[in-house]
Amino acid sequence: MLDGSTPGNETGLAALQDRVSDPANKTPSSRFLQAELELNAHLRGLTFGEPVRYVYNPLEYAWDPHRCYVEKYCQPGQRFLFLGMNPGPFGMAQTGVPFGEVKSVVNWLKITGEVGHPADEHPKRRILGLGCTQSEVSGARFWGLFRKLCGEPEQFFRHCFVHNLCPLIFMNASGKNLTPPELPAGQREALLSLCDAALCKAVEALNVSMVIGVGRVAEQRARRALSAAGVNVQVEGIMHPSPRNPLANKGWEEVAKAKLADLGVLSLLSNS
Repeated sequence: MLDGSTPGNETGLAALQDRVSDPANKTPSSRFLQAELELNAHLRGLTFGEPVRYVYNPLEYAWDPHRCYVEKYCQPGQRFLFLGMNPGPFGMAQTGVPFGEVKSVVNWLKITGEVGHPADEHPKRRILGLGCTQSEVSGARFWGLFRKLCGEPEQFFRHCFVHNLCPLIFMNASGKNLTPPELPAGQREALLSLCDAALCKAVEALNVSMVIGVGRVAEQRARRALSAAGVNVQVEGIMHPSPRNPLANKGWEEVAKAKLADLGVLSLLSNS
């Protein structure tokens, strides 16, 4: 059984559930948060075996800054959804924000909120929240690019939003990060089928016209999920900024900018 809650969190989540499920509250952010709360409820019913020993869900213990991010930046008129796969140990796992490298989240996005702890923490992978001093390279590259292009986050979020397909982070006994493709097939498909359905709800809530997978796995999964559900949205992709990717280490920004120019996104982001 997955249990990533923090004592006292249930009351706040229940209150938010009542608020976002109110038929009178139909903003994109409320519909988006509703889809995430529903996904959380389904994920709690999953079990994971070897090689998975630890499962963190920042949409529970880091819900406070995550909600701040969504309510601040999820807004009508956004055409593009950047889609990552799942949290990194020093990014969203700490901050509740996709690609959530702490300095970018605190200093540029100006996100605030209390971060608790998963029920079972690996001693080498403690959650330090917005006080975490370890930088996540992928998140620093991702948000760093848009900071250079846009100047202020409002310019970016006028047109774009950022989300992860799967909110869970997995670790083996040693604390090594395991991505969803590395899970045993049965566990992986049980997980991703729930995430696929939630993605379709999120895309419809946001009413975007294009989903841009960050990395080939996220792109392929989004294309498959949205097509199977009959959701009429264009799916494209950009290279993942991970330091595990040798090509990304040779100049990810320029590769990403060229692709975004081809997709018609780059010209919308310039602060000039």
